[in-house]
Parts: sequence; C-alpha cells; structure tokens
Amino acid sequence: MSDLTSLTLKAALDGLKSKAFSSAELTQAFLANIEAANPRLNAYVEVTADRALEMARASDARIASGEAGALEGAPLGIKDLFCTDGVQTTAGSNMLRGFVPPYESTVTANLWRDGAVMLGKLNMDEFAMGSSNETSAFGPVVNPWKSKASNADLTPGGSSGGSASAVAADLCLAATASDTGGSIRQPAAFTGTVGVKPTYGRASRYGMVAFASSLDQAGPIAKTVEDAALLLRSMCSFDEKDSTSLEVETPDWTAAVGKSVKGLRVGVPAEYVMDGMPAEILNLWEQGQAWLKDAGAEIVPISLPHTKYALPAYYIVAPAEASSNLARYDGMRFGHRAEGAKSLGDLYEKTRAEGFGKEVQRRLTIGAYVLSAGFYDAFYVRALKVRRRIAQDFDEAWKACDVVLTPSTPSAAFAIGDKQIDPITMYLNDVFTVTANLAGLPGVSVPAGLDAGGLPLGLQVIGRALDEATMFSAAAALEQAAGFTARPEKWW
Repeated sequence: MSDLTSLTLKAALDGLKSKAFSSAELTQAFLANIEAANPRLNAYVEVTADRALEMARASDARIASGEAGALEGAPLGIKDLFCTDGVQTTAGSNMLRGFVPPYESTVTANLWRDGAVMLGKLNMDEFAMGSSNETSAFGPVVNPWKSKASNADLTPGGSSGGSASAVAADLCLAATASDTGGSIRQPAAFTGTVGVKPTYGRASRYGMVAFASSLDQAGPIAKTVEDAALLLRSMCSFDEKDSTSLEVETPDWTAAVGKSVKGLRVGVPAEYVMDGMPAEILNLWEQGQAWLKDAGAEIVPISLPHTKYALPAYYIVAPAEASSNLARYDGMRFGHRAEGAKSLGDLYEKTRAEGFGKEVQRRLTIGAYVLSAGFYDAFYVRALKVRRRIAQDFDEAWKACDVVLTPSTPSAAFAIGDKQIDPITMYLNDVFTVTANLAGLPGVSVPAGLDAGGLPLGLQVIGRALDEATMFSAAAALEQAAGFTARPEKWW
C-alpha cells in the first residue's frame, strides 16, 4: 500500500470519500514509511502510532455513516510547538523535554474537529530559532533531496524542517508549521513543497509555544497549492483565547486555485535585486514573471525602499519578544529544573543554562540587551518605527499591484554542518521572507525549478492582508506554468 503515501491531500480525501481505501490503510502505509525513513531523516521526534490508528478507525466509521469532516481520515504531521493534549510537546528544546500538555492548541483542535489523523510530532529548530533545523535538541533533520554534485546530507531549512522533510519524503500527507521570519516558506523552497504563511491573526496562536508573539503565525506545508489551501482553511479560525486573533470569515481558498490571473497586477520590487544574487535565482525570478505575464497578468515594477532595514529590525524585535516569552522557563513552574542549586538566582541560571541551547541563549541575550534601560529607545523603539515604515512601503505598493513576486531563497539547500555559507547569501535568504512577517502579510512559496545540482528552488508570492485568495490564484498559476513534478530519489 506504499503508493498511497504519494497521493496529494486532495486525492487522498477523494479516495477516502469514494471508499477506494480506508483511513486505517492509509495511516498504516504512512506509519510504515516513517518506521523505515525516520532513523535516517529524523523528521519525527515522536510517532503516535496507536493514537493514529485509533483516530483512523474513528474516521472510517464517520465516513461509513456519512458524517465525514473536511479532512476526514487524512494523516498529518504536527510541528512540535503545537500543544497536543496527552502527547509530549517540546518545541525542540531540552527545556520542555517530557512536558505533556493537558490541553490542545486551537489549530490542532480544528484539525481533529475536521477529522484529521495525527501521525506524530515533527522535529524543529529549538523554540523555532534557526534556519537549518540544526539547533534542535533532538538533532538535525535531513533533507530527502540530494545534490547531484555531492552525497552530503542537506538541511531541509528551518525552523519547520521536520514538517518540510516529512511532506517531501511522503511521511505524511501534509503538515502544520509556523513562520516567524520565513520558517514555513524557506523549508518549503528547500524541499520542493508548498508553504503558506497566512495573514497575521488568521490562525490562533493559542497553544503554540511562543517565540515572537507579534510575528509568529501558523500555516501549512503541503505537496500542492490546492492542498495548502485545503489545510489552511481548517487551521484558521477566530479564537477568543488569542487576543491577536482576527474575527473574520475563513473563506474556501480552494475556489481561488485555478482562477484566471488575467489582469492581475504583479509587483516586482527593485530592492530585491541585490549584489551577489546567484544568476540561477535571478533567472528563475524572471521566468516566474514571464509565466504570469503569459497567463494574462501585468508585471509592474514597484519599490519597497525600507527592505534593506528589514533584517536588522527583525533581529531586534524577535529576540526582544523571545526574551520576554521565554522568561517563564525558570525552573519554578514547568519544564526543566536544575539540580543542586544553592539559591534562587543559582536555580534560574543553572536551569536556563542546561535547558536552552546556544542559539536560544544568544538570542535571549540580544533580546535582554535591546530591552534594557538606556538601550530600549535606541534599539527596540527604533526597530518598531522601521517596522512601521516597512508596512507603509507595502501599503503604497498595493496602489500599483495586487500581489508581489520574489524569490523564496537565494540558493538551494546547503549541507548540514556547513559553516562556510557566504554571509551575503544568508542575508538574502532572510530578507526575502522576513518583510512579510514584519508587515503581517500572507506569503506562499511555490516550487518552480531546479538548480544545477538538481535541487528545488522556490518563488514567493506575497499578498495583501486578508487577501489570501488572490495570492493562492497567483501561486496556482505559477505552479501550473512551472509544472514542477521532480521528486527526491529515495536513498534513505
């Protein structure tokens, strides 16, 4: 039954509805794939096989009685920062190793309401801080793709590396993920999958382990644009338990997939053409513009002048919020608690030194510094002003265009442990995605081509706030034109 695992989410739901196969059969096929692949890919930190089969059998019963939900019987992977009632949730950190939440996140509760099946919890960068999934306390996730030029293990990107690797390797139909500065779209680009960050406030943050509260947003990683639209609809809802949740209707975004883009104005920001940009990325971006133009869209040059300040602003705002959010992990209330402390201050220091990895410690130190007396106005308040300018840039751009087209990343996936990454490349990598988070806008990465080594590359579409529908239409047009069907060759 292993061929079942190569189905898209939409095809699997259709097959379940027509009773071509059962959810139990589908779930068992994925569990078999996970058992074979996970020792090598390290995508899952916990596999909930018994619960998955129990949920699958319950789904089969509902399908038989005509009471199927929107995702009835679909086996999914859950990023390990969504709290799951009765199942360990660690956010990839030793600080939360062994923490079993007594409640469910709103996003996952929505999925179970719609009949989805949980295969397990997916690996991630610790507290979502990282771009390569190498900061996880459970070890790095391995990308199922390999370069033709090398046999080195590649990163799947981060922080949602487990989600992206699992979808690309057919270890789940689709997965939940989260995006603070590009943590859905960059891994999607690195693994030849589709990743969507919705408008800030579309999906509830209740029950998500927080990194930076004004930037974090849940979204899906899936095999196709249609699959991403399907899953996102179930994930999003208004939630009184989240003060930043938007009380707006959740549309059926699948209706926008395949819709004509004739007359659509596609903005191309001049500031995204930077020194050091690889030719194959620039060529792909130009190809994307040509595809949309051939589909009837109008290509419009635009300016986002404060783009160059986005990364510095992000690396002040995000660590500042993280230092506040992660202050709760002090050894007193829950999570790791150090042994042998001689005083309260000693307990705090030892607990946080033992529980947090080096990257998290570094960002918390930055955050505490920029919020400290004497530096608050010079750094944090100034960063917030820059953030507002970035949002205003987009407000001005929307007068001329309906969506913005950019590359997703400046390169394909790089090797795990590669410390020689060109800083310019890493700068570009972040700047393509981080502006959408600072402005609270929806963004999607669509696989659009391969680099010289045969590794996937993505194009990003950014939309107006709450206009995911237009973004999905443009993304689907790109997907159709690109005709991306490449799959990683199985080596694991």
